[in-house]
Amino acid sequence: MKNNRKLNVIGRLLLLSIITVTYSCTDLEIDSTGTATLADRFNGLTQEESESQVGGMYNNIRGYVGDQANTFALSEVTTDAFLIPTRGSDWGDNGIWRQLHQHSWTPDHQFITTVWNQWNQQQILASEILDERSDPTAEDRAQAHFMRALGMYVILDNFGQVPFRDTSLDPVIDPEVLTGIDAVNFIEADIQAALTGLPDASAGGDNVRGSKEAARYLYAKLLLNKHIYTSSTVNAADMTAVVNLVDEIAAQGFGLESSGYFDIFRESADTETIWYINTGVGNRIFNGLHYNSTTAGGGGWNGFSTLAEYYDLFEGDMNQNRLDANGGNAIDGQEERRGGVPPSGDAAGTEGSNVGFGFLIGQQFDIDGTPLQDRAGAPLAFTREFTSTATGQSSLVDNNEVTGVRVMKYNPRFGGFTEHEIFFRYSDAHLMKAEAIFRGGSSSETALGLVNELRAARNGNGNTPPLATLTEQDLIDERGRELYAELWRRNDLIRFGQYTRDWEFKDPSAVNNADKQLFPIPASQVILNPNLVQNPGY
Repeated sequence: MKNNRKLNVIGRLLLLSIITVTYSCTDLEIDSTGTATLADRFNGLTQEESESQVGGMYNNIRGYVGDQANTFALSEVTTDAFLIPTRGSDWGDNGIWRQLHQHSWTPDHQFITTVWNQWNQQQILASEILDERSDPTAEDRAQAHFMRALGMYVILDNFGQVPFRDTSLDPVIDPEVLTGIDAVNFIEADIQAALTGLPDASAGGDNVRGSKEAARYLYAKLLLNKHIYTSSTVNAADMTAVVNLVDEIAAQGFGLESSGYFDIFRESADTETIWYINTGVGNRIFNGLHYNSTTAGGGGWNGFSTLAEYYDLFEGDMNQNRLDANGGNAIDGQEERRGGVPPSGDAAGTEGSNVGFGFLIGQQFDIDGTPLQDRAGAPLAFTREFTSTATGQSSLVDNNEVTGVRVMKYNPRFGGFTEHEIFFRYSDAHLMKAEAIFRGGSSSETALGLVNELRAARNGNGNTPPLATLTEQDLIDERGRELYAELWRRNDLIRFGQYTRDWEFKDPSAVNNADKQLFPIPASQVILNPNLVQNPGY
């Protein structure tokens, strides 16, 4: 699909730069066969080189998080939150997007291989900085510990086993592989080391790098999921540690915003953003919009949509999601986080202001209020269902241009490629705390009280009432309503035992198939490193 290929050029260039940095640090040469060979062992980095390498790792993150493929695709498109139907020839891409939603991927799936390569590369770059022969500053050393912990966490979460290359050893030795509690302990030690040297973040500050608060957030994620990674039961002490970590983040001034949910995803300051990536948010905007939705950014790419069952998690009329003439008040009983479709753009005619927030369904309108049309001249009215134009039956192929509810957390009216994508957010930490208490963590607060505190903050239009009781299903649903499109849906569904449940278009062989909870190790890597063992089912 044309737009997808164009954007992936950025990712390839970033990956090439990573490889170049690593080659330069290890004195790699290219022999006559075109194969990279080691002319010498790694001998450490100067302080200047270490500082540059830390900057390079953060530049890498811009591509890893901002991309619509790879990490985002594995985290969201493999769930009930996103799917990309083939519309004519658009978004066909040899089925690579459909395979993710259907759970029919193979060990050579391009996105799976790229995620493996990218985040393992971060571990190697960080380890070079942390090598005893390198000379980083104390803060750069802490940043390297944080970035290595993050890279290894992503690999553990997605693949269940983490290759670790000790840069002090001969590079011809195969990397050891960490699994289960060994991997968790290694990551935990890195986070603890990072906490000794990272700076504090400030609520509303320019939080574009690792901080003590970002490290505590990652630590809470690790402990909340520890029983999944170690195939054990939930440990109450771990849950209490999660509670304490979130409290420490809050003590730095972070808290829930109540002035407007979608304002959090603007470039302006807020008290929720623990860490944002200075990468363009265009992939979160245009990949779902129709070609005629807006002139901002040259129009949409018309791919990403959500399942009706995910849209139905939110309060309100399931068949429409409209806002009033002022563009700010819900008229279909929908809660604030579900957003709505305005009947026109704003009074100033701001480019992109005709595009709604949250979930877009039904007729869409131009800035002047004119009903928009698709390219064939039919009403541009997004539907709940995905159907074949030939048979009228549910289908992931042969869709027309308007099937599927579209998702719009970031909005073109605030700048189509504004470099401000949130990665770690306080409301997620707040819900982690509630879940940790629910799972046995010690606190003077209650899980129900914390969830209702969040719902009160999101009750700007009066359609988000408090819950009377709290079940495990309530918790996962609340996370779904709050954190859609923020790269955590797969992680959440696995922890709540719902990743392998049935949903529309999932391959029947994948339903209740526990093997699908981990992605396959890329086949080439299993061959290269005999310490790796292919995950079950592949």
